[in-house]
Amino acid sequence: MVTRRGRPRSFDRDRALSTATEMFWRYGYEPTSINDLTQELGITPPSLYTAFGSKFALFTEAVERYRATAGAGVMEAFRAAPSARAGVEAMLRTAATDYTDPAHPRGCLIISAATTCGPRSQDVERYLRGLRNVNVETVCERIRTDVENGLLPEDTDPGALASYCAAVLQGMSQRARDGASRGELEHTADLAMRAWP
Repeated sequence: MVTRRGRPRSFDRDRALSTATEMFWRYGYEPTSINDLTQELGITPPSLYTAFGSKFALFTEAVERYRATAGAGVMEAFRAAPSARAGVEAMLRTAATDYTDPAHPRGCLIISAATTCGPRSQDVERYLRGLRNVNVETVCERIRTDVENGLLPEDTDPGALASYCAAVLQGMSQRARDGASRGELEHTADLAMRAWP
């Protein structure tokens, strides 16, 4: 029996994913249309759907690429530190550098790609919210462990402190998108650390 081989793709899938990641990061999920993507990649919509399945599937793959590359540094800095306090400080300082890096769009894709979504994109909003909340819980667990080990005062509220850190980080992303410099964001990190017990 002869096996029929599919027609080879007329584009580089990895390059297409890289381009899509940058577009979603720069413009957001809803404003980046299939037409925008196919024009930028120089392909047809059927080719894009054959390669990725759907816009949402392409987006989730782009987010995973971001998390493994340009977006990895913030949580890696947190995890590598010896304590929750040192981890959050490293996280915020890394964000100040990464969110203002001129080599790519400003801010954080996971924070900014779906700040406003219509009814048809609620799955995107839920997906990104879930990723952000996992990070908040990771910070919360580390704070809770440090309280149990006596590294932080017994009356420290892990949930509230982790939520505060997330709010600062998300604000830093937006400030970067609004043109804030690395120095300004580093100063924000300095001020945020004064809230720690």
